[in-house]
Parts: sequence; C-alpha cells; structure tokens
Amino acid sequence: MPLSPHLRDRILRQIDTLTDEKGYAVLDYVDFIAARHGVKETSTANIFTRFTEGIEDTMRAGKVSASAISQTMGLLNQAVGVLSGVAAAGKSVASDIVNTASDVAKTVTGTTPTNGGATTPGTTAPAPGEGSKPDDAENPSPS
Repeated sequence: MPLSPHLRDRILRQIDTLTDEKGYAVLDYVDFIAARHGVKETSTANIFTRFTEGIEDTMRAGKVSASAISQTMGLLNQAVGVLSGVAAAGKSVASDIVNTASDVAKTVTGTTPTNGGATTPGTTAPAPGEGSKPDDAENPSPS
C-alpha cells in the first residue's frame, strides 16, 4: 500500500532540511527497509533515469563526496532532460512518418476519402484524361 499523501508530505518536509550527506543516509535506510521487507522498486523510471541512478550508486560505492555526486547528478539530470526532449521529438517524427505511410498505402491500395473523410474500399480517383467530360461540357459555350 503506498504512502498517504499527508505522510509523504511530512517526510518530504523533513528531508528538504537535510544536507546531501544526510539525504544519502536516508536513501540508504529506505533501501535497507525495502530490501528487508521484500518491497520491490516500481520500474516507473525511464531508461535515462535508471542510467543516472546507476551512475549515482556507483559514485556512492566509490566513496565520492556528496557534493561531487550532487553536482554530477545535476549535470546528468540536465542531460536527461535534453535527451528526453530529443526522444519525444523522435517519436513525433516517427508517428508522422507512420501516418503519412499509412495514407500513401491507402491511396495505393485503392481507398479514397469520401463522405467527410470516410474511406470507401475499392474506389479510386479517375486517372488524368479519364472519367467525366472536360469542364467545357458542363458549361457549353454558345456556338
């Protein structure tokens, strides 16, 4: 069962007053409690966040100072923000490509939009020079 919002806010207020060194001690204790009680970490973090946390854990295991870790993590978090933006842009471009390819495929397979955008399979647009008579047939000029 997740923490109640009131308890989460109370804990966060206390944590906000701590130094980075004490914050890492709290993180270690939370990890210890989770391991002791068999609580598995939820994997809601994206790949970039898991990567930066792995670097952070490696630095902590190497006894790097808390201030150095904090500065490094600040830089990595900025990089993660940039990479997340690039990934979102890439997804958008890929989505546009898929939509365009889908539209082209519908045109090639013979479906055309009719009736407000709905498609009717098996109907195709007339080829140039085919189909209805030239425009002057609709508006005959006096002879």
